[in-house]
Order: sequence, then C-alpha cells, then structure tokens
Amino acid sequence: MSSAGDRLEPVRVPVGGGRALRLRVLLLDDSEHTFEQRVLGNDFFNKVCGHLKLLEKEYFGLEFRHHCGNFVSDHLNSNDIDVTFRFIVKFFPPDPGQLQKELTRYLFALQVKQDLSNGSLTCNDNSAVLLVSYLLQAEIGDFVAELDEQHLESKKYVPNQECLQKKIMRFHKRLRGQAPAQADAQLLEVARKLDMYGIRPHAASDGEGTKINLAVTHSGLLVFQVPFSTREHSHLLPGVTVRPSENSQIHLSPHFRGTGK
Repeated sequence: MSSAGDRLEPVRVPVGGGRALRLRVLLLDDSEHTFEQRVLGNDFFNKVCGHLKLLEKEYFGLEFRHHCGNFVSDHLNSNDIDVTFRFIVKFFPPDPGQLQKELTRYLFALQVKQDLSNGSLTCNDNSAVLLVSYLLQAEIGDFVAELDEQHLESKKYVPNQECLQKKIMRFHKRLRGQAPAQADAQLLEVARKLDMYGIRPHAASDGEGTKINLAVTHSGLLVFQVPFSTREHSHLLPGVTVRPSENSQIHLSPHFRGTGK
C-alpha cells in the first residue's frame, strides 16, 4: 500500500552510461513535469513538492503504475529510463477545513474532481450536481448559459453528466459571485460527507485466501468485501489509528486492550 511519496531511503539506481532517470510526474491539474533524478525517495518527492511550492506535503504522495504490473525497482532497472509517476492525495483528513493553505485545498479539490470523473468517488445525483456546480464556479466563474453548455460538452465531470446537465447549470447559476477558493472549500465540504470520501481500495487477501480490499482512512484501516460499492460493505479493523506525519509517511498504530490472556 505504499507509494513513492511514502518514506523511502535514498537509493542510487544503476542506470546505463551514468545517465540520470527521466521521471515524468502527472500532476493533479493534468499537466506534466519531467525531473532528471539520480536518487529516488524523499529527495525526489521533495523536489516535486518544491516545484508545486507545496508546504502541507504530508497529505500527498507519488504513485507508480505500470501496465505490465512491474514493481518500481524492476522497471527502473530495465533499459527504459523514462518512468511516469502520478502525484496524488494519499491521506484525506476528516475535515478538509483543517488544511491551512489555499493551494492544499485547491489540490484536494482537483483530486475530488478526478475521483468523481473516474467513478471511484461514488455519490447520488444530488451530490454529483452540487460537486460539479462548485467545480464550474471555480474553473469558469459566474454562470453564463452558453459558456456552461460549451464547458460541459468538452469536459466530463461525472459518468451520467448528460442526464444531469440542466440541473448542474441551475445550481451553478446560484453560485454567482463566489470566488474560486470559496467554491473549492464548499466542494470539499460536500465531498467529505460522502461514503467513499478518501477511500482508495488496495487488493489483498485474508488468512484464508479470500479476496478483500484494504483502505487507509482517517478513522483507521477499512476492510472491504469484494466486490463492494459503498462503505456499508466494509468493517473497521479494530485497534488501528492513522495519522499523517511530517516525513510523508502514513503510520498505522495498533493498540491492544488487555484481555487477561
């Protein structure tokens, strides 16, 4: 369940000819930046955060996905020195109002936007309409019917957007005068109340070999049945608490109560 943003000791990766690795990072606004890097781990993660001018970096991480299913080390030791990471939110606080910086809230809003569009943040139609209306206000400002229609035609925020478009525009119209930072804050307030807020399932299996999904949340380690669609299909692993740390590592701390045994 770790990512490149978790605490990794700097490791020198052998690269043919002494060349540095070209590491592409896909950012939350869908832009891309390339870093030339000889040492991986916190040094690389801190360089990405420096590029973003991000201070509250304990909530974020770097995720590596390869279509062959390779581990990062396997891929980096191959002849291909062109590697892509995704910059993501890895830890969601129960109340996004805890976030101190406007930039941090903006990046969280972008993560919610991604999760909403790819279907990993499931919600009912009313919540979807609210979320998309706040995204529109933050991205294009006050309601203009023609502009809203063009924007919704070119961007897909939710899977069933066509059915909700008129209602989205109606809700967006009510947000006139709201600044982008205010819209981001309202977006996060709605998102944090959703069942799947902050849940990133990871495939695993229990002691009997049954497939399950695990997710780290602010309330602890959730265990999900497979398949699942909502938090109702999960249970909290008792005695585990989660907190972000300054070194970008998520700590799982088991606490055991005396049983007399």
